[in-house]
Amino acid sequence: MVGAPARERLMSIHLVGGGWPMEDDGAVYRPFFDELTARAEAAGKLEGARLAIVLVRDGDGPERFAELVTAFEHLGKIDAVAVLAPEGSPIEPASFADVDGIVVWGGLTPAYRASLEPSFGELRRLVASGVPYLGFSAGAAIAAEKAVVGGWKIDTVEIGTEEAAEDLEQLTVAPGIGLIDLAVDVHAAQWGSVSRLIAATEAGVVDGGVAIDEHTALVIGEGPLQVLGRGSVWKITPDSGSVRVSTAGAS
Repeated sequence: MVGAPARERLMSIHLVGGGWPMEDDGAVYRPFFDELTARAEAAGKLEGARLAIVLVRDGDGPERFAELVTAFEHLGKIDAVAVLAPEGSPIEPASFADVDGIVVWGGLTPAYRASLEPSFGELRRLVASGVPYLGFSAGAAIAAEKAVVGGWKIDTVEIGTEEAAEDLEQLTVAPGIGLIDLAVDVHAAQWGSVSRLIAATEAGVVDGGVAIDEHTALVIGEGPLQVLGRGSVWKITPDSGSVRVSTAGAS
């Protein structure tokens, strides 16, 4: 709603295709932190925005959390909440109590999907209430209703590279958080994952989607879709028995 208080406006979903550390002044992330700050200020949180940072990783979760907090503190005043889980451990909805924003980071996509599944409903509720969401790599892929979580083959046909398969052989699509209805793949040009999303669309496993380059964000909010950063967003669309591919760069 144009002109409504910040905490009542629809906030955005920010999907980053990977690529770390930052190679610019944080332009890919700055709009998310602007929204985060506006929401916290509207709620009178002078100590900083309460930001949940989700990491599902074996071994290096605390170190990566500290690295992200250091980087994010240059973009906004935050009260960082560590939501850390080793692979295979569930993350409960209470982890997101009273947050002003949510960051779901990267790693093994199937592990993020499995750990966050108990909180899918709560994440949808929070985003619907105006809490901005930033998904990086795995966090972007699982934001979809139908999440492309990995794989490099359909039956015996190779549709991508084994290195980008997330420890899965067959193309695997599973229920995601459900924040958007388009499938999402990441590291598009860098890992060649565009071909996986094309194949998934052609096979009818998903109804099209977007593949996002590294150091690039697709922002979905109240207005037109935005592309930020130095790469492209590849849009895959079914088209009368074939597949159409188009690209969009930062405007």
